[in-house]
Amino acid sequence: MQVAVIKYNAGNVQSVLYALERLGVDAVLTDDFDTIQKADKVIFPGQGEASTAMRYLKEKKLDLLIPQLRQPFFGVCLGQQLLCEYSEENDTPCLGVFPVKVKRFIPESHEEFKVPHVGWNNLFDLGHPLLNGLDETAFVYYVHSFFCELSDFTIAKTHYIHDFAALMHRDNFYAMQAHPEKSGKVGERILENFLRIGEK
Repeated sequence: MQVAVIKYNAGNVQSVLYALERLGVDAVLTDDFDTIQKADKVIFPGQGEASTAMRYLKEKKLDLLIPQLRQPFFGVCLGQQLLCEYSEENDTPCLGVFPVKVKRFIPESHEEFKVPHVGWNNLFDLGHPLLNGLDETAFVYYVHSFFCELSDFTIAKTHYIHDFAALMHRDNFYAMQAHPEKSGKVGERILENFLRIGEK
């Protein structure tokens, strides 16, 4: 299986490559059109700032390529947010795969809630095949100040200040706000489930 991890000068990509290596997958980090198009699976991870990331994607014309891909595609953390139509982070138009807005967390109480949302939190409203083998005792690791609104494409939620889209799915596109590569056995299971999509 050929797995392409999209390079767009975002942080935390190496830890995703290590997580895939632990699963026996030799993925390639690339911003090359042909390599991405020919891959069996594509992963779009990263930490960073939305407008800077979108600028790089546009320079490489990956903003035109990504929405047209037809193989299973997995956006992680910033990768999930960039798949949405718009981010409040520096007023940034994004890729528009999900007709969803990305909003900034505004704490109701500075004593109770800190921004960014950092640490372990649970997933609920599970039931999608991407989450096979998990139940509502599943916890994943988050680091983010912005969140994707709930929508018809939400397949799991997390609560922090309010409910937000922890995972989303539309056609061949899947996305997760938390870091599977930092989420222990739960994150490993989600990555395994993604890698099995389309297997016969």
